[in-house]
Amino acid sequence: MSRLEPGQPAPGWTLTDAAGRTVSLSDFAGRKLIIYVYPAAMTPGCTTQACDFRDNEAVFQQHGYAVVGVSPDSSEKLARFAEKELLPFPLLSDPDKEMLTAYGAYGEKKNYGRTVVGVIRSTFVIDEEGVLELAKYNVRATGHVASLAKQLGIALPA
Repeated sequence: MSRLEPGQPAPGWTLTDAAGRTVSLSDFAGRKLIIYVYPAAMTPGCTTQACDFRDNEAVFQQHGYAVVGVSPDSSEKLARFAEKELLPFPLLSDPDKEMLTAYGAYGEKKNYGRTVVGVIRSTFVIDEEGVLELAKYNVRATGHVASLAKQLGIALPA
């Protein structure tokens, strides 16, 4: 499994959002984009992470960043998750794991000391030109948004 590095062009993708509409990386051309990858909607860690992005999304927007979440969940499950947690940003479905694989966010990982194959919680920051600014793998659900903001030079409200 190859991992992406800052400075590389971000691999293109087209996925379906929670409403069943297609969304492509090219839709964000000229804008900065944060893509956070999570294993499964409505699980404790993924809910914590999604709500952390939700609670700070306006701050990222003020600094010119759009936010999207990607998981292998169905559009229907993503719609329920977005509605339940009041998530204001797009959640994208990658059931074939093509985008996740292209970004190095699907493969072998350690889970409770065992090696398993699955979604690797990751975050990617893409600049206005479609180039990776950051590629973070094996991030923690709790505290990751604050860490990401700090790396991007963004102060979050206390």
